[in-house]
Amino acid sequence: MTKTHPITLDDAEIESVVAGTHGDPFAILGPHHGSAGWHLRVFAPEAARVWAIGPAGETELPRVHGAGFFAAPLSDALAASYRLRLAVGGRMLEREDPYRFPVLLGDLDIHLLMEGRHLRTFEKLGAHLLVADGVAGTHFVVWAPNASRVSVVGDFNGWDGRRHVMRLRHNAGVWELFIPGLANGTHYKYELIDRHGALLPLKADPYGHFAEVPPRTASIVADLADRDWADGGWMAAQAKRNDRHAPISIYEVHLGSWMRVPEDGNRMLTYVELADKLSAYVKDMGFTHVEFLPVHEHPFSGSWGYQPVGLFAPTSRHGDPDDFRLLIERLHVNGIGVIIDWVAGHFPRDAHGLHYFDGTHLYEHEDPRLGLHKDWDTYIYNYGRTEVCNFLYSNALYWIEHYHIDGLRVDAVASMLYLDYSRKAGEWLPNRHGGNENLEAIDFLRRMNEVVYAEHPGAMTIAEESTAWPGVSKPTWTGGLGFGFKWNMGWMHDTLDYFSKDPIHRRYHHDKLTFGLLYAFTENFVLPLSHDEVVHGKGSILGRMPGDEWQRFANLRAYYTFMWTHPGKKLLFMGQEFGQQSEWNCEESLDWDVLRYPLHQGVQRLVRDLNRLYRVEPSLHQLDHDPAGFAWIDCNDRDNSVLSYMRKGFDETDFCIVICNLTPVVRYDYRVGVPLGGDYREVFNSDSQWYGGSNIHNGDGCTAEDEPWQGQPLSMAVTLPPLATLVLKRA
Repeated sequence: MTKTHPITLDDAEIESVVAGTHGDPFAILGPHHGSAGWHLRVFAPEAARVWAIGPAGETELPRVHGAGFFAAPLSDALAASYRLRLAVGGRMLEREDPYRFPVLLGDLDIHLLMEGRHLRTFEKLGAHLLVADGVAGTHFVVWAPNASRVSVVGDFNGWDGRRHVMRLRHNAGVWELFIPGLANGTHYKYELIDRHGALLPLKADPYGHFAEVPPRTASIVADLADRDWADGGWMAAQAKRNDRHAPISIYEVHLGSWMRVPEDGNRMLTYVELADKLSAYVKDMGFTHVEFLPVHEHPFSGSWGYQPVGLFAPTSRHGDPDDFRLLIERLHVNGIGVIIDWVAGHFPRDAHGLHYFDGTHLYEHEDPRLGLHKDWDTYIYNYGRTEVCNFLYSNALYWIEHYHIDGLRVDAVASMLYLDYSRKAGEWLPNRHGGNENLEAIDFLRRMNEVVYAEHPGAMTIAEESTAWPGVSKPTWTGGLGFGFKWNMGWMHDTLDYFSKDPIHRRYHHDKLTFGLLYAFTENFVLPLSHDEVVHGKGSILGRMPGDEWQRFANLRAYYTFMWTHPGKKLLFMGQEFGQQSEWNCEESLDWDVLRYPLHQGVQRLVRDLNRLYRVEPSLHQLDHDPAGFAWIDCNDRDNSVLSYMRKGFDETDFCIVICNLTPVVRYDYRVGVPLGGDYREVFNSDSQWYGGSNIHNGDGCTAEDEPWQGQPLSMAVTLPPLATLVLKRA
């Protein structure tokens, strides 16, 4: 596009350029055509002399301002094709002029951005390597509608915000600039001046694909060209693997503390090392999925990733983005799905982040009664703003598309749904109807789920929602929030409370194990024993178990077996699969050394075998979310602390009988009702000596007798081991 401007500039315009306050540098710099022909203006404060050079010859640009403003007429031929030559520090450098390139962000993109219908804003905003007019470089685009000037700064320009001022696309409030010659690995930030002329702290790119290792905070240009993925087999079966009728057993992992290298300064494993070690371990243990605590770039390690700044960047603590893609690919090749914790509920107050981004509360609410989480001292996204929602929708798709993520577990959904979440009277504002529901957040969550499932039907979304909000995992067209699954926090709290009781008192708390079945099928539940249950003074899961050492491990084995046979998908935080003794510490490795001891080995074997049982027995997973998949045999034997129930699959004749004896008393000839005759054999016994138990079992099995019992037409006499859960199946 030919730019026209008077050949002679007044001193005020030149002064604004050299001062770095001019908001429209393309109106001043670069080639301009006027009545007297072409004129070129260059601001190069680092240069002693400047020339325009090209096939048509060269022209030196005289200095017209002592701060480094150069200008001169150009011939038509030289204006058509030129580069800049600069004398800098005794050297001659050549470079392209960024102010000779036209706009690259298309009008359709602008239109969709303004309407909030651009579902893949990550393809346009941020830093993208491309070739413009035959020249390779990086195209930068950032949304900052209330800034009076935005610049790209980095090592390439001495972090001087005067030198690469961006062009404002007024309609959308986005700024863009193509900087020729900038390649993969370039460190950069944005320098902004607010509407009042105040210089703001340097900002990382909200759409940055990569960042420096904290505590450094610059964004890094990253080439996210299409990878030649080797996980085609997994992706073809993704929908089947993530289906609610499939076995889903999730291993929750914090990448920084799963395993460390003590002989190398206790350093964390890299993504490449994790690709080998973690995928092999998870496959051996039989988990179907891993769930990573947030992998987004975050400045404070102690937040575990739940206070992210770089929502589009996997943390650089373990390697670069392509290394992270290798980790996911390796897990997929080994038959393991990947879920990431996704934080759309809040963001931290770090100066280089989203807070007060362009000198206004751009991403967050201005009123702290709507926009501040006191629990975490973080800001809340303004879900009523189209561009903010678009940013988050795009981010959800970004992880699924660029990284082949199978699912998003959305953190802290309850804090999003309620305006008065963790707030006292007077600290929150009601909605337009006078209620405490955050109507904008509800609309956002519904739309986010609709977008994810419409674009990627094989993916899954999971809500960490700790209240009784109805229909969290129901379709939006029925009034639900549209999630695929929901964490069952009530089950977790009730069962942990029960198993922490001394067995002599458990008869008085029997309902803690049975109450969950009153609502077990109201949602598509995941049963979580997550990281939140092993921090902040709570100790480990093993540490909650009462009794002497043998009883503590027996209780843990019985609890896990109850969990794996209970309706609902499974989630277990790392370390608990081998009975971690100590509370989780994000700065240290798991206590792998305890696997020297037989009881810990036994717990690990138990979890491995439970995962196998859960996968191969259809009755234990096919109807996890359907009342047809569960039936009590006896839920009322509180005096003996015994529970018995059936799990059923699509084939009602293919069922499992589960019996839990949750006291240390062996119960001989304990009669249990069964629906069909024949012999029943143990397919799982948490008291097996293989797991560290006392090895009390039912030998070759039990035979159904013609004696009605517990509402069943037949029954059998069973030996119940102490503090154990049995699974029996009709032979």
